[in-house]
Amino acid sequence: MEKMFCFQCEQTAKGTGCTACGVCGKKPEVSHEQDVLTCEMIALAKVLAEKNKVCPACVDLICDGLFTTITNVNFDGAKVAALSAKVREKRTEIAPSCTDLPLSAEELFHGDTNVVSLRSTLLFGLRGMAAYAHHARVLGKRDNDVDAWLIKGMAALAESHSVDEWLGLLMEFGGVNLKCMAILEEANTGAYGNPVPCTVPLTIEKGPFIIVTGHDLHDLKMLLEQTEGKGVNIYTHSEMLPAHGYPELKKYVHLKGNFGTAWQNQQKEFDDVPAPILYTTNCLMPPRASYSDRIYTTSVVQGPDLKHIEADKDGHKDFSAVIEHAIKLGGYKEDTVRCGINGGTTVTTGFGRQTVLDAAPAIIDAVKGGAIRHFFLVGGCDGAKPGRSYYTDFVRQTPKDTVVLTLACGKYRFNDMDAGKIGPFPRILDMGQCNDAYGAIQVAVALAGAFNCQVNELPLTLVLSWYEQKAVCILLTLLSLGIKNIYIGPSLPAFLSSDVLNVLVEKFDLHPITTPEQDLKAILG
Repeated sequence: MEKMFCFQCEQTAKGTGCTACGVCGKKPEVSHEQDVLTCEMIALAKVLAEKNKVCPACVDLICDGLFTTITNVNFDGAKVAALSAKVREKRTEIAPSCTDLPLSAEELFHGDTNVVSLRSTLLFGLRGMAAYAHHARVLGKRDNDVDAWLIKGMAALAESHSVDEWLGLLMEFGGVNLKCMAILEEANTGAYGNPVPCTVPLTIEKGPFIIVTGHDLHDLKMLLEQTEGKGVNIYTHSEMLPAHGYPELKKYVHLKGNFGTAWQNQQKEFDDVPAPILYTTNCLMPPRASYSDRIYTTSVVQGPDLKHIEADKDGHKDFSAVIEHAIKLGGYKEDTVRCGINGGTTVTTGFGRQTVLDAAPAIIDAVKGGAIRHFFLVGGCDGAKPGRSYYTDFVRQTPKDTVVLTLACGKYRFNDMDAGKIGPFPRILDMGQCNDAYGAIQVAVALAGAFNCQVNELPLTLVLSWYEQKAVCILLTLLSLGIKNIYIGPSLPAFLSSDVLNVLVEKFDLHPITTPEQDLKAILG
């Protein structure tokens, strides 16, 4: 008998689902509480939909609840249960007579195979979009259409739909997520400026320091302000790397560099680290005893016995405990190099949408002149499976007359390589975090306009790696735009039934990755 069921991430057990304990470290009781929270949010959304009501406080609860259930975010069952109680209280306040859940935790991932597949795909996409909406909201940006669709989408999970109706919902959702990512880009660039290219060292200077991981630039900004002039350096980790490209963040001279590689290596890289680590979002792995006392979480990230920093009513966070801990630990005694996985000692970032578009005339000339034959967008989530070395080998084998755009933490498979240049352009262009897929899409649209063709006619191929639910919402956005011939790996989502997968393959020409040699030959001929 299964103790739990979860198949939302790429590393799910046996490629079918975690039933005894999550591969991520999630225990059955936490998985159950997350399922209960999901069903409570569905019930609240259904009440709101029936009353045709968009309640900002309710949307905030749903948004935070969805974010809480993303892989590697929250391992504290009691905190998840407390959030469920808040959602239930809000539903009772709005509709006192509504006491039954329209969908139970036991039914959520069980039933007709195709219905469960389609429902799960929409749910996981909503979880990803909620994370983006959360980050935008922190910076004072929200959108009525996104808020309304969080309610519509969650309510739809408890309803019966034909396959065509489910697919219609998924495509509609993809369009709304595009708008959500656009709002987040506007929020980030409005607060911190347009990213600019920069080289980031992987050397940790001697003395006290703090590692900041996750995606929340606002938390990083507050920490930079509170550490200024205190002799404590700040280092980004994993998805926080693109922060170095933003003018309003890079102006802080104590934002020194990047620590380590992608999230899945944290248990090894944080082992006995003489510094505290601030988790602003996923990915949190169950920490080892050698550094668990140095972990601080904030926002929706929580774990049993981990120190948590809450925001006050105005959104301000007091990071003094983290700063004092950094000073007490003292950091490394000498400068310490933490090489990338290919041995590199620096990485580059900051090739955001505006930077690339500003260079569009030169890029177009390079294509027309034959200097650039093809573009690859190689990006997405990283993970621990051995098969992810595919992405390192793929980029290494790309011809010298091709350009590799990248984003999200999958770039750590190759971002420390010296792949050379084409004219003034590095062959590897880091466009940012996973949500910066919006910028990559806009670059593709702009290039299509310049060449007077459709995006699918560009010399451009998307080669994606996925791990968690933000990758799902980005994939649905790409499909909603009609983008075809996407290569995806390292394995296909367990929540896609064979029938649903066949529909997507037939409609959008999705390709599971094979080998770098075989795929490059198929793409380039």
